[in-house]
Amino acid sequence: MKIKFCGAAAGVTGSCHLLTSGDHKILLDCGQFQGGKAQDALNYEEFPFDPAEIECVVLSHAHIDHCGRLPLLVKKGFKGKIYCTEATADLLDVMLKDSGYIHEKEAEWRNRKNERAGRPLVEPLYTFNDAADSLKYVQPVLYDQLIDLNDDMKIVFNDAGHILGSAITELWVSEEGKTAKIVFSGDLGALNRPILRDPTIIKKADYVIMETTYGNRLHPENAGDIEKLLDIIIKTTNRGGTVVIPSFAVGRTQELIYQMNRFYEENGKYKEELSKLNVYIDSPMATTATQVFRKNADVFDEETKAYILKGDDPLDFKNLKFTRTSEESQALNFDRHPKIIISASGMCEAGRIRHHLKHNLWDPRSSVIFVGYQAEGTLGRSLINGLKDVTLFGETVHVNAEIYNLEGFSGHADKDGLMGWLKGFQVVPKQIFLVHGELDSKEAFAKSVKTELGYDTTVVREVSEFELESGECISREEAMADALDEETVEKIRLKVADVHDQLERVLYETRLLVGQEVQPEQLTKINNVVQSLEKDSIDLSSAVIPDHDTSFDLDTVEKV
Repeated sequence: MKIKFCGAAAGVTGSCHLLTSGDHKILLDCGQFQGGKAQDALNYEEFPFDPAEIECVVLSHAHIDHCGRLPLLVKKGFKGKIYCTEATADLLDVMLKDSGYIHEKEAEWRNRKNERAGRPLVEPLYTFNDAADSLKYVQPVLYDQLIDLNDDMKIVFNDAGHILGSAITELWVSEEGKTAKIVFSGDLGALNRPILRDPTIIKKADYVIMETTYGNRLHPENAGDIEKLLDIIIKTTNRGGTVVIPSFAVGRTQELIYQMNRFYEENGKYKEELSKLNVYIDSPMATTATQVFRKNADVFDEETKAYILKGDDPLDFKNLKFTRTSEESQALNFDRHPKIIISASGMCEAGRIRHHLKHNLWDPRSSVIFVGYQAEGTLGRSLINGLKDVTLFGETVHVNAEIYNLEGFSGHADKDGLMGWLKGFQVVPKQIFLVHGELDSKEAFAKSVKTELGYDTTVVREVSEFELESGECISREEAMADALDEETVEKIRLKVADVHDQLERVLYETRLLVGQEVQPEQLTKINNVVQSLEKDSIDLSSAVIPDHDTSFDLDTVEKV
């Protein structure tokens, strides 16, 4: 048996693992890479396998970084079944169609620019119709239901407690008269979270493939985060500002609705202030996903079921408003009354949230609250790290709003949660592969596992293939990390990112000069960036720096 890690191998997105046994080839997840231009480019590379040879896909859950390339897989020749839980199947109908629509719109936008510039047109990664076509292959199953994938493989889905329908997969594989058990964690949820049940503890496995998103840190106490969230909301709205919460349409949004339901409907210290504040869910997908949650109440935890039995809808309250149309969304940014806007995407890479950031980041009265993981390279991560100027829709916006990061709302288990789940195995697995984490997170968790449990683990660093029995790496992508130490590679990556950001600012400032008189402050900005880049040995010998009172035609770079 062999396992090839084709995604979520060097980071936290693009989950995709190829299991080969005899003549059988199956995929565990088929997710989309997310986190900026470099990650997005990976989605357009060919799969490191022939999609037509894949018998089936075993899908852990409906987040795009785990399911987002399924339409592409079908488009490239896959014709097998996509196994997932019933709730995941319901969410896929929402997630994949929305993703296809976004890819189409992005391609249209790029092609308008390319056509004007005489550049080649681009094709979307896949379309709305491609997404709809892929749904024909979805095979919903129940938790705890034993499914035969073929004559030699069986699976059972267990609740992972991460989002609605998320699953830990137990997989039994028979090869040459022997049966081995593989456990794929998918994404593990945090303990004692609203709405969902805790992750299932698995007692036995020969091989474990495990996520490590938060492998190197702990979440704050959740109760403290709820109080802090309310404190930020009241402080912000009392000074006349808007609270903007970038949130994943599936999972975090519904949890926020649930938590706010309690405080809006129960007597508490902020009841009077909250009664005057509207909460807007500004995401059509989040609105539809909330309806899917209501439909699948049978998989809620006991506390949430008790709410429902009392006649309370835990996903609704008086001041909650759902906006569907773009006109309704736009109106929010022209309504200066204090309010709370929860909008997708959670990492601020696309969607309506970017409009709300454009209209609120500059305002010192407003606050932006992050409640989920922010991948490296995303706008969300940059804001958390203190970025002071961002470009949104061609406009530079200076960040004056207060920025908060409440990791206690994350849907992922933290270091202790991951360790607790791993401790549930009553027999030491033969191999433990750590995936779905940034390198420092995986390495730190591997060290903790060795210290606390005495287990050896394999840190997956890049697209690579392993023999399961021996744990031997039999192939891997050539990477710059082979020639340079990790610290040097990280320094290079950060420098390239910084140079890219500064060059983007130069290009934006220069674009403003076309047909206009150059303003002294614009000239100063450009010269400062150029001097900074020259200090870093960036060759700008061919750069044209405008003098005062000059304008340029950018196509010819000639004075006009």
